Amino acid sequence: MNDHTTRLPDGRSVQVAAGARERLCCGVIVLDPISVFDNPLVAQATAEVGRILQQKHDGLLPSEIEGLAEARTLYKSFGMDPSRHRPSSEALLRRVMKGKDLYQISNAVDSCNLACLKFLLPVGMYDLDLVAGDVVLRSGHEGESYPGIRKGDVNLSGRLGLFDQDGPFGSPTSDSARTCVFPGTKRVLAIIMATNDYPAARMTAAVDIFIDLFTEHCKATESFRAILGGSS
Repeated sequence: MNDHTTRLPDGRSVQVAAGARERLCCGVIVLDPISVFDNPLVAQATAEVGRILQQKHDGLLPSEIEGLAEARTLYKSFGMDPSRHRPSSEALLRRVMKGKDLYQISNAVDSCNLACLKFLLPVGMYDLDLVAGDVVLRSGHEGESYPGIRKGDVNLSGRLGLFDQDGPFGSPTSDSARTCVFPGTKRVLAIIMATNDYPAARMTAAVDIFIDLFTEHCKATESFRAILGGSS
């Protein structure tokens, strides 16, 4: 494997395609096993982090919050306007900055949202058993899209997306209905995304945060991790 391709424990590969390698760093995580259930402790932890972020960033516009610049730069590098198609991390932060609680879905989804708030990078999270074959991160072609969770089709034309042998199934904005985590999920694939200039050491720290939260709140076990791209 090279710095842009890794192989999961089940033999499948995760690859950043040639056209995206100069723009993308990502942390690749497999949690196996994981238990998906309602856990109010995640909501309590998220509320506390929300209060801290409100105090820290009170009165600032999203463009003035230093931690959001990374995801915004990533979006712009793929021709996406972060003011129109917000990174998932920014959308979550904007909600807590308004004093609103995050939607409580499950311990897994809630823990993923909490991780996003902690390191302010977009994360794609998928049921690994619903992902078909190898995974490639690349710019979408004209007409490529997928049904989002609780929304219409997510357009990937010219935008960063995740693809398997059945087509597109994720992006830094929204996960897909086809591969979403549900109560029966036993294995999770998570991809944390940043620009290729993002220090690999900082991405490693984000991976640590993600895994620690899932270990605490989802009875999850780390099965695999890798960093693709990033600066030294």
